[in-house]
Amino acid sequence: MRFFNKTWHKPDYKFIITLILIVVFGLILLSSASISLSYNKFGEGYYYVKHQILFGLIPGLILLILLSLVDYRIWKKAAFAFLIFSILLLIFVFIPSIGAEFGTAKRWLYVLGVSFQPSELVKLTFLIYLATWLENRGSKKAGDFSEGLVPFLTVLGIIAFLLILQPDIGTMSIIVLVSLTVYFIGGAKLSHLLGVGAAAIAGLLVLIKMAPYRTARLMTFLHPELDPQGIGYHINQAFLAIGSGGFWGRGFGMSRQKFQYLPEVAGDSIFAIIAEELGFLFSVILVLAFLYLMYRGFKIAQKVPDNFAKLLVAGIISWIFIQSFVNIGAMVGLLPLTGAPLPFISYGGTSLMVLLAACGIVINISRQTQE
Repeated sequence: MRFFNKTWHKPDYKFIITLILIVVFGLILLSSASISLSYNKFGEGYYYVKHQILFGLIPGLILLILLSLVDYRIWKKAAFAFLIFSILLLIFVFIPSIGAEFGTAKRWLYVLGVSFQPSELVKLTFLIYLATWLENRGSKKAGDFSEGLVPFLTVLGIIAFLLILQPDIGTMSIIVLVSLTVYFIGGAKLSHLLGVGAAAIAGLLVLIKMAPYRTARLMTFLHPELDPQGIGYHINQAFLAIGSGGFWGRGFGMSRQKFQYLPEVAGDSIFAIIAEELGFLFSVILVLAFLYLMYRGFKIAQKVPDNFAKLLVAGIISWIFIQSFVNIGAMVGLLPLTGAPLPFISYGGTSLMVLLAACGIVINISRQTQE
């Protein structure tokens, strides 16, 4: 473990500044979007933003700083342990004494009186394992059916199966998409990926068929005008929020939909509140900020000293981009509603903490790029 290594150069400050701006604006936007919900549930207007700062931002910033100073290569030594730890965490949510259940979902653990969502941590730990495994395999073996595809699908299948049981199809879909992206970069054959993609779509359709609420979500996506007071209520209220914002928005804090009309205003639906209050212009600026963060990330990945760093940076940046696209795409009707939070902005301490930790690794790698 190395701190302040003299051979390292300055980090990518453009990446860091963009990240800071997104996080700061995220807290400001969360404070506005959640104020009504927070007051109704907890009797104070800023419960959600305070909780986000205490259990997401502060530990996340500590991890970001620490991991930006620790040589990223050390994580390769712990990759297999991370995989086992990830699988155990996903199993622990089903243990009644430590797992927390909300409705029919079993996605949380209670640690020292604080809720923790293991699937968010799995996004990072599985990426570290996958990047290590692919580097050790090499592109030739990674592209082989028996030595590459079968082991990859076995491990991914175990994680996907545990997420289906929770159920958390949104997180599962993001992990699968990010993993396939990293696997492709690591040397997978396009024909193998097309086959996996076809099988994944077929499996997703089966899962949709098995659960009426998933079928309802798909029907709402295809025909949002159907049953606007029933299964189509969520998406139609999101459309109403976005549409009423216009180009300039109603003004910061002036949303109407956050007053018990639009569900999940602090979580999955926060982009609709942003569009309502700050309008089309700021929404585009926010999207551009995510795109610029992705651009800086891939610039880092182009100059890394080894394949592990390239795969890890590409995976982390793809994760942020894919999850952002899934969230925003669902709010504007391009994708079905999945329950994926908007990175760095939606309420969720575990998500913010893990994302900041992942960015700390990217920052450390940026200090070791080859100019």
